[in-house]
Amino acid sequence: MLFRLEKRDYPSIREQSFAYGRGSCWPLASQKFTERIMDWIKRISPEFPPPSLEDNRADADRVITGLQQALKSTCLTFPLDLMKKLPSFLRQHGYRIEVVLHRGTNRWHVIDFFPAGQKASIYGLAIDLGSSTIAVRLVDLQDHLVKEEISFLNPQVEIGKDILTRIHVATQGMGLERLQALVLNRLNEHIQALTAKHAIKAERVSALCVAGNTTMTHFFLGLDPGGIFREPYIPAVNKVPLIRAGALGLAVNSRAPVFVFPNVGSYFGGDLIAGILASGFHRKKAVSILVDVGTNAEVVLGNEEWLVACAGAAGPALEGGVSSMGMMAGPGVIDKVAIDTGFGVWSIRTIGGGRPVGICGSGLIDLAACLFLAGMIDQKGKFVKARCGDRFGVKEGIAHILIVSEADSGTGKDLVLSQPEIDSLMRSKAAMYTILVTISRMVNLSFKDVHSIYLAGTFGTFIDPNSAITLGMIPDLPHTVYRPLGNSSLAGANRALLSVEDQLEVTDIQSKITYVELNVNQDFMSLFSAAKFIPHTDETLFPSVKIPDAL
Repeated sequence: MLFRLEKRDYPSIREQSFAYGRGSCWPLASQKFTERIMDWIKRISPEFPPPSLEDNRADADRVITGLQQALKSTCLTFPLDLMKKLPSFLRQHGYRIEVVLHRGTNRWHVIDFFPAGQKASIYGLAIDLGSSTIAVRLVDLQDHLVKEEISFLNPQVEIGKDILTRIHVATQGMGLERLQALVLNRLNEHIQALTAKHAIKAERVSALCVAGNTTMTHFFLGLDPGGIFREPYIPAVNKVPLIRAGALGLAVNSRAPVFVFPNVGSYFGGDLIAGILASGFHRKKAVSILVDVGTNAEVVLGNEEWLVACAGAAGPALEGGVSSMGMMAGPGVIDKVAIDTGFGVWSIRTIGGGRPVGICGSGLIDLAACLFLAGMIDQKGKFVKARCGDRFGVKEGIAHILIVSEADSGTGKDLVLSQPEIDSLMRSKAAMYTILVTISRMVNLSFKDVHSIYLAGTFGTFIDPNSAITLGMIPDLPHTVYRPLGNSSLAGANRALLSVEDQLEVTDIQSKITYVELNVNQDFMSLFSAAKFIPHTDETLFPSVKIPDAL
């Protein structure tokens, strides 16, 4: 067997930004946002003259007046617990203190005060609360620079990999409390590790922004998710008021405000709104599409005047979930495949290098497209035994093709792709394309009317448009139309962490979205059936795809 292994490293923060070009939506560790923004968190050191017989104002009155003058605003909230420690603190530090505040929609709120003249900065956390992976970005709120970004497995997967299982557990006994504790405890572990690594005191972490799907937001806040997946599919809340970190037991300043991205409904969460904010297409006249593939495939279509959204069950397969060797992107995972039929050489690229241990969604899409172009599967996605050669096999009555032999794999076992797994991928790719067709038809637009298609998440970062078009998963459009966003949920949370204007924009985005239910769309199933062929039953929709002569 001829086999060539290539290395694919994770893209660094800098590489991703340059690779995304105009689609870049978050700052590098050495880069600031260039646009003017209205800071959410402010740190000031106004003059507080010491009291005297001529100036016998109360300590709190003295500080509040100084803050109002510095802020040029009389709208100010000063918490009682801070008033209690204020007298001794002022005298201890000679009435020279710095105050950290956060800007609300119509007033300022004091978060904490510290001795004046300290060099220590203040920090915030942007959090993408994914159902599989949680990502956290530590940001310096003074200069808007990213200090570090980490990600880790959502500990709730030990209860259930899928959201439905977790919701069922949440409705039983203390299940909801357990699910919330798992996330908060693991999050605190990583927050404490991050702050310790950068020598940051917990009270210096002064703000958080959290974006997640509707169910994950409910788990995070300890809200009953039982109505989300039960007709008529009603969440406990869509728009979450500002919360203090102490109310959730987060390992930061207890008075730090926590901004949670709102939902539109059960199937359209704050992570998608964060993605829209990050992409910026809601500010443009041209019509664009945002595709985010996770647990579901969620799609938003629109421009500065209107936004239409829908969701469908295509996500797990496109994340590699249909295959026995399917894995999330990580070291040793196949993300790129090429087949040279002339010489019988398979080139396989793995993330980080090393022997293959599995395959992610982008790798699976590449693999299926290569099998089709090599004539090893036909337009129905069925194996063509004669073209598969000695890679074809049958085990327990199920046909499969060998991708990596046990001698070359990192698991010591053969990595194979079976016929049922290809069939599942065919359904998922058909669902993805049908979702895009359906939502476009709802607003009487063709794909030629779309200026940009933004691809979010790991799916968008690693996917090869050539392969996805070959399978008939995405429209046959010029590759310049497709713009990878990376983790757009985290990028949107980063923006809202820094700017009140962006937080207000989040509210505007939510109010503009019209969510449509695909389950009641009469055309969806007929369109879906037509899309279950490679690339499609109507080959004129994919003029760039050359059907192998053998088929």
